[in-house]
Amino acid sequence: METLWTRTARLEVTSDPNLPEKVDVAVVGGGFTGMTAARELLNAGLSVAVLEAGKIGNGASGMNAGFVVPNFARADVAGVRAKLGQERGDALLRLVGDGANAVFRTIEEDGIDCDARQTGWLNPAYGNAAAEMLKARAAQWRELGRPVSFLDAAEVRAQTGMSIYSGALLDQEGGTIHPLDYLRGLAHGVQRRGGTVHEHHCVERVSSEHGNWRLVMRSGGSISARKVLVCTNAFTTGVASRMGRSAVPLKVYQIATTSADPSTVRRIAPDGRPVGDTRQNLFTYRLDRDNRLISGGMATVPLGAFARLGRSVATRLGEELDLPDAVSPEIVWSGTAAMTPDFLPRLYRFGDGWFGGIGCNGRGIAMTAQLGRVLARAALGESIDELPIPVRPLRPLPFHRFTPLVASAALLQARLKDRFVQ
Repeated sequence: METLWTRTARLEVTSDPNLPEKVDVAVVGGGFTGMTAARELLNAGLSVAVLEAGKIGNGASGMNAGFVVPNFARADVAGVRAKLGQERGDALLRLVGDGANAVFRTIEEDGIDCDARQTGWLNPAYGNAAAEMLKARAAQWRELGRPVSFLDAAEVRAQTGMSIYSGALLDQEGGTIHPLDYLRGLAHGVQRRGGTVHEHHCVERVSSEHGNWRLVMRSGGSISARKVLVCTNAFTTGVASRMGRSAVPLKVYQIATTSADPSTVRRIAPDGRPVGDTRQNLFTYRLDRDNRLISGGMATVPLGAFARLGRSVATRLGEELDLPDAVSPEIVWSGTAAMTPDFLPRLYRFGDGWFGGIGCNGRGIAMTAQLGRVLARAALGESIDELPIPVRPLRPLPFHRFTPLVASAALLQARLKDRFVQ
């Protein structure tokens, strides 16, 4: 699928043509999680092969909007502690809170040219109750030492040009990147460190073989590995099937408009900050390097959604931001996010040295960076009891194929709720 990112990417990836016979770790999935895990393992001196079923960037890592947000979409500090306990909860909170810095550190260390801008992330509150919630959430993050503050309505209006908000949470460590160039830059880093990256290698099955794992490809090839990491997000093909069915897949449509004029840019993004508000029917926007507006949405009715969502998201951008001229999408694309039932990331253990991780829950860049690092720690032999992301029993969701219909119904209900917010 053509996206804004494929049109504007500066980097390319060359797939390694031949599979090695044996590696220390086989990483299944060549997105942000898999590439980050591979990079960490190579830094530790292990041999690594990354196995991608399609092309690098054809999954969620190459399809998202490029927001780098170091917190949770649907959870807060108190909720995480209540779910996991104080000690385990704080370990996860520290991990997630450092997610954006981890991304930008990697970009700097590897010299990745991906339009990285750590300008902060703005989370405006729609309604007074949301403002009070964000004010408390900002205070909780500050207690953990993070640079998170609460802005009043006037300050939000100065940042967005919008007068509908009652305040906002500002996370100074958030930002934006060109996600496809970032991913390809990670792949270059893996190859530069001696790892191999293989496109069009769908892993059909994994079986035990003389103390190692034998990974058999759909194409017929195979590879032996001491450890295996499954980093396949919401995909449900081949060996990814069981893990993918443990999360709800949400199809998100993204658009990029033609470039905004300088006066509009100064009014809606004077500091270049990406925005995502608290409405149930989330409103987001950011600018790319050419000042195109990027936003997205979901469809309540999947039939014909591609063309329809492009128009409706563009119309919403124009209305919400009071743009001077009619807005039309320059390009529309879609991707799939994986949402866990409790909106927290999770690890799975499939066997001795065989782990998987899922659950970025709308925080697909900062969270994947940390998920990949934790998976690497598991492969390096760290006790699962010491890992900041809990290892859970794998329970595929019942009637998984129907979950998109449930999500569509929930979106319709959310839009109705937004109408009654004060």
